[in-house]
Amino acid sequence: MNKQINQDWYAAEGSGTEGDPLILSVADGHGSAVHARSEIGARCAVDLFGHQARTFAQLARAEGPDGAPSLSWLMNYARNELPRQLVAAWQERVLAHWDHNRGTVDPAAEPPRKDQKLLLYGATLVGAVLTPRMFAAWQLGDGELTVTDADGAIALPLAPVEADLGDETESLCSRQAWKMIRVHWAPVVAPDRTPRMIALSTDGLSKSFASDEGFTQFMTGLDQRLSKDGRTDGVRDALPGWLAEAARYSGDDTTLVAARRPDLIAADDSAAADERRSDA
Repeated sequence: MNKQINQDWYAAEGSGTEGDPLILSVADGHGSAVHARSEIGARCAVDLFGHQARTFAQLARAEGPDGAPSLSWLMNYARNELPRQLVAAWQERVLAHWDHNRGTVDPAAEPPRKDQKLLLYGATLVGAVLTPRMFAAWQLGDGELTVTDADGAIALPLAPVEADLGDETESLCSRQAWKMIRVHWAPVVAPDRTPRMIALSTDGLSKSFASDEGFTQFMTGLDQRLSKDGRTDGVRDALPGWLAEAARYSGDDTTLVAARRPDLIAADDSAAADERRSDA
């Protein structure tokens, strides 16, 4: 289905060092008439995730009287506090947008309920943060987190146990959305065991393949292309065409953000994060 406005949004920053954590995120606004402002909801989700992720990375390196927080404390924060704070901040942000942009609402009509306002901004989110101490990721709704480990094996650690039916998906506008956020937590045991490649994508990419195997092969090819070239330039140039083709097959907006471990690519590509998106 073609849409006038791309409902996806994304961000990529950092290199994964202590002072410059790698932060990636993609959000997919639902796009239907019921979710008429979902492109705004997606932008808010990415913006607020970036803020929460930077705070989390800062906590991971904070030095207090007893030293840096333990990994167990950070894991609990990642699984409980961050999802709560993120969803609360998103709801506050979109409700404030509603208050300042009510549009053509009939003043004589019954005021929309809070849940009806949130519904207008519905979006999914996938986000990740990498520091020298830990790799953590969060997902609400569809889309994919793809991780290539140091040995080249590919995993989708946040894939749901059961696939969503049809176009149904969990959303930031869902009731108690923070409870639905899936969390991946992986302490970094050694610098050379950090993920070789981290990729986040909206479901427009995975839906363009006839099988899960096809999607995995695409990600394997992306990793191999980066490894073969030793640079990101070729992939940056080719990616818009790849995603446009995927959007043509899936009929959905398609966005990908990816980062390759800097010590495996050329020194002048040390900030290896890349992002592209394509309208359906």
